[in-house]
Amino acid sequence: MADNDTAEPEFLLIGFNMTWELGVVVFIIFFTFYFLTISSNILIITLVRVNRLLHKPMYFFLSNFSFLEICYTTVTVPKMLADILSKKRSISHKACVLQFYFFFFFGAMENNLLAVMSLDRFIAICYPLRYPVVMNDRVCAQLAGGAWFISFLASLLPTVSLSQLSFCGPRIIDHFFCDFSPLMELSCTRNSVSEISFSFIARFIIMGCFIMIMVSYIFIISTIVKMPSTSGRHNAFTTCASHLTVVFIYYGTVIFIYVLPSIRESLYRNKVVSVFYAVVTPLLNPIIYSLRNQEVRAAMKRTAIKLKGLQRIIVN
Repeated sequence: MADNDTAEPEFLLIGFNMTWELGVVVFIIFFTFYFLTISSNILIITLVRVNRLLHKPMYFFLSNFSFLEICYTTVTVPKMLADILSKKRSISHKACVLQFYFFFFFGAMENNLLAVMSLDRFIAICYPLRYPVVMNDRVCAQLAGGAWFISFLASLLPTVSLSQLSFCGPRIIDHFFCDFSPLMELSCTRNSVSEISFSFIARFIIMGCFIMIMVSYIFIISTIVKMPSTSGRHNAFTTCASHLTVVFIYYGTVIFIYVLPSIRESLYRNKVVSVFYAVVTPLLNPIIYSLRNQEVRAAMKRTAIKLKGLQRIIVN
């Protein structure tokens, strides 16, 4: 018998079953990851804002990406941290739907922004003379704004239809957040508008952006190989290495979860993979971009020197 929202307004998130002692250890680890994720991405945004040498399209998109990562990880991690040490791991129906919406929204935005960043690298390397004209401030703002707007719209239909579904039996979600598949396992209706629209939109965005990125890098690599200068090839590869590394880490997990559902035999394994792209990857991304990028490292050094000089002035 279907339970309506009035009779049973909450879901129970199982999360990870563990002892209290192990829960404390996991809490400390995940909290540290979350704190470092927020701090490192704020650092990148600040560096791009205060350093004139980083006022370039590449770093404009990088600062957007850092802001996105802050939002993306905040949708799930604080609730997960609270549930690890809590006996009551419940979430209201409305909060669950909102969490799903924002997770889908920011996930779609990550795909779109990675595709936009690959387009930026494609124009910069394949058409370097036209790059300053093509990728001006207005175009960059339009590309970023378009990515945010498309992601916002793409998340609406599955979320609205999901919010109207009825759920059978106990509302126990075998996950640490309100992801789509665990929610559909509880739905009384199969092949609903929500399920069909989510499957189509998720696959279209993930695979569409991934194909666009791969096509861009085919042209990029082809152009780099033809460069006569060894230093030029090295600089071009270095410029693209960070972005390409982030792409492979991100798509290696989301394709497994959302594009190839037939191979998902273990719900526990799904939760482990979800932890990786919801908690670990947002921390790896700023590390990859900062450690592998000479301009970002140089900006950090300049900022550190300025702060030391300011501190000396204040002390004296």
